[in-house]
Amino acid sequence: MRPTTLVRLFTACLMVLGALFVFRGFLAQSQTPQTGATQATQSDAPAQVYDPYPPGILPDDLNAEIARVLREIDSIEGAAIRRMQNLPPPILTGQPPILKNTGTQAIEILGQLMQYDKNISPNRNIACASCHMPYVAFSGPIPSVNLTMIAYPGTVHFRAGKRTAQRYTYASFFPVLQFNEEQGLFFGGNFWDSRATGYLLRSPDAHQSQGPPVDTQEMGFPDTACIPFRLSRSVYRNFFELVWGRGSLDINFPPDTQQICATPGGAAVFHGDTTPVNLSPADRTRANDAYDHWAQSLNAYEGSVQVTAFSSKFDAFLAGHYTMTPAERAGYNLFRGKANCNSCHLDGRGTTLTTATFDNSKAAQVNPLFTCFGSANEGLPLNPRDAIYYQTTPDPFGFIGNPFGFAFRDLGMGTFLRSGPGSWPNPNASWRQFAPLTDGQMQVSSARNVAMTPTRCPTTEAPGPYFQKGFFHNGYIKSLKQLVHFYNTRDKPGFAFNVTSGHCPDGTIEKVNCWPRPEVPNNIDMTTGNLGLTDQEENQVVAFLQTLTDGFTRPYPFRDAFTGVCMSGGSASTQGNEFLIPTPPLPPCAPEICGVAPRPSPNPIP
Repeated sequence: MRPTTLVRLFTACLMVLGALFVFRGFLAQSQTPQTGATQATQSDAPAQVYDPYPPGILPDDLNAEIARVLREIDSIEGAAIRRMQNLPPPILTGQPPILKNTGTQAIEILGQLMQYDKNISPNRNIACASCHMPYVAFSGPIPSVNLTMIAYPGTVHFRAGKRTAQRYTYASFFPVLQFNEEQGLFFGGNFWDSRATGYLLRSPDAHQSQGPPVDTQEMGFPDTACIPFRLSRSVYRNFFELVWGRGSLDINFPPDTQQICATPGGAAVFHGDTTPVNLSPADRTRANDAYDHWAQSLNAYEGSVQVTAFSSKFDAFLAGHYTMTPAERAGYNLFRGKANCNSCHLDGRGTTLTTATFDNSKAAQVNPLFTCFGSANEGLPLNPRDAIYYQTTPDPFGFIGNPFGFAFRDLGMGTFLRSGPGSWPNPNASWRQFAPLTDGQMQVSSARNVAMTPTRCPTTEAPGPYFQKGFFHNGYIKSLKQLVHFYNTRDKPGFAFNVTSGHCPDGTIEKVNCWPRPEVPNNIDMTTGNLGLTDQEENQVVAFLQTLTDGFTRPYPFRDAFTGVCMSGGSASTQGNEFLIPTPPLPPCAPEICGVAPRPSPNPIP
């Protein structure tokens, strides 16, 4: 259920009391030093409610669905703990030192333990898995969120980000972000805007893992030191030190660390300080090292066969162990030919085949990742259901998620290269000049597992029974049929209209024969948009995409962990349209976003 009316009435009072509560907590903690054991069992501050949303933005079942996911997380965490307990300890030996025999399993299990640990958030109420569950290829696990608010609630309910929860699977293969001078394009990085460059750890996937714990709208710690602090009090502390070395969590945390780490980032009490845990230089270095090990452990888990499995029908086809159905085979031909999908989602073969032929030769690459590691602006309309647009007032801690309201525009990589709001600092000043060429560009994700759903909800497509997902960075598209239809008809004469979402002309149907204008009109990828596919051919491409789902040759771990309810009814072509809302009149793009040099070109962003 949504927050009650009574809670809504108290919200204003809580905003006034929040900062005072935290400040008094700091005083109490500083006057009463805590032992490690006491800190490990002490209850943290109760979560406070933030609900700036008009009716209909948050789904009615949000609290119930969050609770459902947390129960599933507890179950999988229990399995991970058992794996840890049953693992024969590795033997540290050799030069260089190697964790002999079970070192690989140890670091992968450690990453799994971290993935499902709710203590890695200030309110101990969300884990990494809250937004990334295995039964949807480690993407968003709540159908009603995917249908409505798009971004997932963080430790402060209901702060939320601005994008869909991106899939973990195969993310560990993305290279360090690099600008290719010959191509004039960026390749690599993680996150939709590639801001996890991997510049220091040399692994974008590990770098990505360092973002959510201190993202104000996600797990929300105010200081990276809170991760080693909570790890040092976790049930798997000894296991962490088995992998990363005895004493690696021996950090002298000050007495007020417990209260600081129970306070969400962005709180007014911190006055913008990003290192409020007052560590000595030596202890800060140890904490930074432990934070790097956190990231490396998660990267190990995400790159393991537990997550990145290469166990799809397509993998069996490449090995000669599966024969595609006629629809799948036709879809594969279209994927590599007329539909032009293979220009970005590379299968390791060519893209020039016609629909009348089929390549039965041995594949040159038998583990294709179905991505070029690049970025593209596909011209998605602004999605007015995205929770980010409504977070314009202070929450109980004095934090404002989006001071720009509907003047916010998601410029993707362009904002990152400018070190703009809502992204990360750009670690390479020479890249900044390319920001106008990348405005609106988002990462070309792997097409692998794009169709993965829980075993009990066997498809993403209505009438189902199906699991509702959100596709692309802003969740505007609700089915694979819509996704392929968008690529096919975005620029088709009579389909593109100069309107915003929710305002398609009478006699048209949005996402069927009306596509609203792009949120970011610059740098649109023109390799798609008017492909000339028939309705049947669109369905055939969908059939092929479904062959990329892991779990065919062997079970996919925890794909059956979903305990929710499948949806049914309707049509994949209009899936989710009953939840469309009209976009309000849009103010110009905020100067803090679109007025930062080098400004968007050749045209300003409206």
